[in-house]
Amino acid sequence: MAARAEALPLPRSWPSGGAALAVAFSTAYLSLIVLLPIAALVWATHAHASWQAVSSPQAVAALKLTVLVSLGVAVFQAIAGTAVAWTLVRDSFPGQSVVNALIDLPFALPTIVTSLTLLALYGPRSPVGVDAAFTRWAILLALLFVTLPFVVRTVQPVLVELDREMEDAAASLGASTFAIFRRVVLPNIVPAILSGVALAFARAVGEFGSVVLVSGNVPFRTEVASVYILGRIESGDPAGAAAVSVVLLGIALVVLLGIGAIRRRATRHDG
Repeated sequence: MAARAEALPLPRSWPSGGAALAVAFSTAYLSLIVLLPIAALVWATHAHASWQAVSSPQAVAALKLTVLVSLGVAVFQAIAGTAVAWTLVRDSFPGQSVVNALIDLPFALPTIVTSLTLLALYGPRSPVGVDAAFTRWAILLALLFVTLPFVVRTVQPVLVELDREMEDAAASLGASTFAIFRRVVLPNIVPAILSGVALAFARAVGEFGSVVLVSGNVPFRTEVASVYILGRIESGDPAGAAAVSVVLLGIALVVLLGIGAIRRRATRHDG
């Protein structure tokens, strides 16, 4: 028995020097790409001017609209994205490969092109007779387009790898399709859905190019935070623009941390 134990290969592990080098590289890279720009943004703010810029009615309205629409888009994508991922994985239909490729189109399409496309489709000269330009509906449509792939692409691989035996067993016991999805499938894909929701919200809350034309940028009505920040810069108030940017960054960070905590809790519960 002892001889057999000696014959077994020892578990491989990183040498301490390699681990230290990897940690140092990761820290340096994150500091250069993420932490330093954020620190520079915070440094560019000034207390008095920043508070005036952030607390102004126009800034509050822009931030409120941005957060509410982004949350609505994230929730909608959680449902629609899961349904699309389910259809692509569990069903087979003509043109499925084309639909699967179109899911990634918002990743490749420049956002300003998205804005022009939506303006042509839902503008004053709409070929379908729907004029939603310069309204909050236009903002919603633009954000739904640019956030389409996130939930689909996070849920799809989980569904592909999901063991079908438990579903077959539940079906053999007389469980309905909805009951199987709710009790067997959904608990396994909730972490992936939350990951996609977090990505969708992060993209929506900072989106600029896809909404800049179709929204009309009307203060207190259709002006989102990113456009308001650009307006502050063009008005010669970079400190105010930086202050609103920091608030927007803080809101996004809090929401992402909250979603991450829920995802970890769901993962531990499943385990």
